[in-house]
Amino acid sequence: MEPTIVRCKICSLKEGHPGIVLDDQRVCSLCNLDFAGDLLVNYKYTNEVFAEFQAAPPDPRGEFDCLFMYSGGKDSTYMLDKFVNEYGKRTLAYTFDVPFESTHAAQNIKLAQEKLPATFVVDADDDNIKKMMRDVFNRPRPKKPGQYLDEKLPCVSCRTFFVIRAILHAYREHIPYIALCADPQQILTMESNVREVVRGFYKSFGPELASELFDGEIEEILFAEDDELPKIVFPFIAMRHDYDPDRMVAELKEKGLYASSPMETHCTLFPLLNYYSFKNWDCMFYKLNASSYTRAVSRNKDYDRSTFSIKFPRSLDLPEVEEKLKRVVLEIAAGEGDREQHRAALVELFKQMDTTDDGAAFIAETFLDMRAVAADLGIKVG
Repeated sequence: MEPTIVRCKICSLKEGHPGIVLDDQRVCSLCNLDFAGDLLVNYKYTNEVFAEFQAAPPDPRGEFDCLFMYSGGKDSTYMLDKFVNEYGKRTLAYTFDVPFESTHAAQNIKLAQEKLPATFVVDADDDNIKKMMRDVFNRPRPKKPGQYLDEKLPCVSCRTFFVIRAILHAYREHIPYIALCADPQQILTMESNVREVVRGFYKSFGPELASELFDGEIEEILFAEDDELPKIVFPFIAMRHDYDPDRMVAELKEKGLYASSPMETHCTLFPLLNYYSFKNWDCMFYKLNASSYTRAVSRNKDYDRSTFSIKFPRSLDLPEVEEKLKRVVLEIAAGEGDREQHRAALVELFKQMDTTDDGAAFIAETFLDMRAVAADLGIKVG
């Protein structure tokens, strides 16, 4: 007989989700707002830095006022358009060419380069970012209960890697600000002090590997004077109360700046990210996002505001979808089951999450290719 799964009665997070505790009333610590104090401190600081950035005159030390981290996703495309056409900032659109980006991301970047008056630069370091990802995926199963966002460690590590590359680029070129287009929910969990970003990376990977991945350069960030270091700004802090991904995508498509679906994501490792979170933490990769939406709707059933990138339909049976996705993902990872049955199941699951027919087919194909992608990177699955 399988043990009963205990879930938060408001948002459906499972008991034992990393960093989450259920009380005697079966309500999780997120729904109880146990993190509210820390979040307010973070919001206050990010608000202050963004206000400082908005008021700052053109920087006399160089030709750019900010390094804008541009991924080709809807958030960064939407905000890049604002930076160059409304804010009037001298903007260096910096793209780290992650080797796991989908073809759809590349298409969006090409559209922006054709239509937006920014200076674009592309950076890359395939060998080192792949080395770091192998380290993350192939680690022994982590100890529970874990910490908040542990189920997203590979994604967080990848993002931190190219944020540090951007920090180093801005530091070398004397660019005073780095614009990072995290959505309002992501802002709550992201470090905004560049020195702390580097310290966190050292803590996660150890000084030897951290130094090797960046040729020892990041040590300069730790010992530089404060006024020599760039500051990270989160532009979406200013629109946290009216962040609407559906409206943003519609506006971008009308301008010819976006040609994909948010649910597709722009990472070919999305299936492996789900495998990691299911294997280690028994949850799908987007569980916090889906639970956040469920929580928002439960508080105000007539108000549809979304504070995160992925919007889920109200009718979604989240526990059922999660269990079905888990079964398919683990079977594919183990090389079990029928490919066409897996394809049909995945298409149906992602259509339930309001993905278009073409988008669902695109995502399903990436999941079916998961073992090949893992083998190419030296990641063990199954």
